[in-house]
Amino acid sequence: MTHNAQLDVEHLRAWIGREESASGVISADLVQKFNATLDLPGGVPVRGEPAALLIHYCLAQPAAPTGLLGEDGHPQKGGFLPPVSLPRRMWAGSSLAFHGDLHVGDLVRRVSRIDDIAVKEGRSGTLCFVTVEHRVEVSGSLRIEETQSIVYRGVAPPPDASKPAVAEPAPRGTHVRSVAVSPPLLFRYSALTFNGHRIHYDRPYATEVEHYPGLVLHGPLQATLLLKHATDLKGERPSRFTFRGLSPLFAHDKVSLHASGEEGRMKLWSMRENGPLAMSAEAVW
Repeated sequence: MTHNAQLDVEHLRAWIGREESASGVISADLVQKFNATLDLPGGVPVRGEPAALLIHYCLAQPAAPTGLLGEDGHPQKGGFLPPVSLPRRMWAGSSLAFHGDLHVGDLVRRVSRIDDIAVKEGRSGTLCFVTVEHRVEVSGSLRIEETQSIVYRGVAPPPDASKPAVAEPAPRGTHVRSVAVSPPLLFRYSALTFNGHRIHYDRPYATEVEHYPGLVLHGPLQATLLLKHATDLKGERPSRFTFRGLSPLFAHDKVSLHASGEEGRMKLWSMRENGPLAMSAEAVW
């Protein structure tokens, strides 16, 4: 029997077209904690001023009871997202179009729709990709469109210490910014996004169960830092931003953000010292 057959792809694809909506307020308290977590400048937030980009990842996250979380800390499968039986779930990447800013005090409504479900065979085994379309609105005005790719995979075997992985180091960008990564940063970002995935704060689980060498830096946190890097360099936010996770970064890594610009667009990437590409991204104005 193939892994595809074990997944019952046709049953999963019945989730295509399902929708859900959720709302949340960009409170001054949330903005202040978000800015503090990322060491962003600014004083006490004032109602009506623009909020930081990608703060909408903190809004209206599923509030599953703790007793109903899976072993990995995620809500149990089913409901809006399909019940994919593969045990590991990751945010593979997103493509965003910004139509307007979000502001302190905004009541934000997010409408999400399952757009596609596909199963593929990769080097690490069977992978299931779920594509979700999000529309982020304020008072009926569209502010952000996002296409999110979520990937499910099987359990990775422990790494073979006798055969350490060798990856090509990523190049150095024209503009480089170092980032201070630490367990408190990961914990605070998990709290802001109500993300219970244990790989971000539970080191024994991350190392002994999922076989990572340390606590894992969140993909959307990397994306937020790269987008801030691009916006600072250009002096204005882009109209479009895409990002894709390629390899993990850890709380003990020396992390840097890199950018190289072209006319109207900027390539961005993150990496650890002498490491491969961790996340690649592109900003377009």
